[in-house]
Amino acid sequence: MATPHEPKQDRSRATRQRLLGATIDCLAEMGWAAATVAVVAERAGVSRGAAQHHFPTREDLITGALEYMFDTRMDQAKAEARTVADVAEGVGRTEAVVAGLVESYTSPLFKAALQVWTHAAADPVLRERIVPLEAKFGRVAHRRAVEALGVDDSDPVAHHLVQATLDLARGLGLADVLTDDSARRKEIVQQWSATLHSALTTPR
Repeated sequence: MATPHEPKQDRSRATRQRLLGATIDCLAEMGWAAATVAVVAERAGVSRGAAQHHFPTREDLITGALEYMFDTRMDQAKAEARTVADVAEGVGRTEAVVAGLVESYTSPLFKAALQVWTHAAADPVLRERIVPLEAKFGRVAHRRAVEALGVDDSDPVAHHLVQATLDLARGLGLADVLTDDSARRKEIVQQWSATLHSALTTPR
C-alpha cells in the first residue's frame, strides 16, 4: 500500500492497481451484480471519488480489470514457461504445457472474466468494448501456447491442434465453475497430452 512519503505518481499507480485487483476479486467471488464501483472502492480501501477519478464509469473499470487480468496471466505464463523448460523433451513436457493451460482456466482470473463475458452477451455497449480485447487475448494466448509446445504454427494441423487444446482448456474451466472437477480434469489432461504429443510428432 502506498504511503504519504511516496511520490504522487506511485500512489496513483498503487491505487489503480488495488482497484483492479479488487474488481477481479469481487467478480470472481460475488459475481457481476455485486461488482459495482462503490463495492470495489470499499474493498480496495479507497473512496468512491478516487475510484471514479481513475475509472469514470463501471465499463471503464471492468475493461481495465480485463486488461489487468490479461497482463497478470501473461506474467504467469512466462513463469510457467521457465518451469516447463526444465522438463525433459517428450510427452512429459507436452503434458506440463497442457496442464498449465488448463489450470489457467480454473483460476479466479478466469472466473472473473466469465462474469464479464456472460454480462456482455446481453449488453451491446459492453460487448463492443470486450470483443476486441478478447480477440487480442486469444491471439496472444495461441502464440504463447505455440511457443511453449515448440511447434510450427504455419503447419495447419499444428495450428488447429493448438487451438483445440485452448478450446479444451476453456471447456474444462467452465466445467469447474459449479463443482470441483479436478479428478476428471486430470485424467483428461493426461489423455489429451498423449494424443496431442503423438499428433504433433508424427511425420506428415
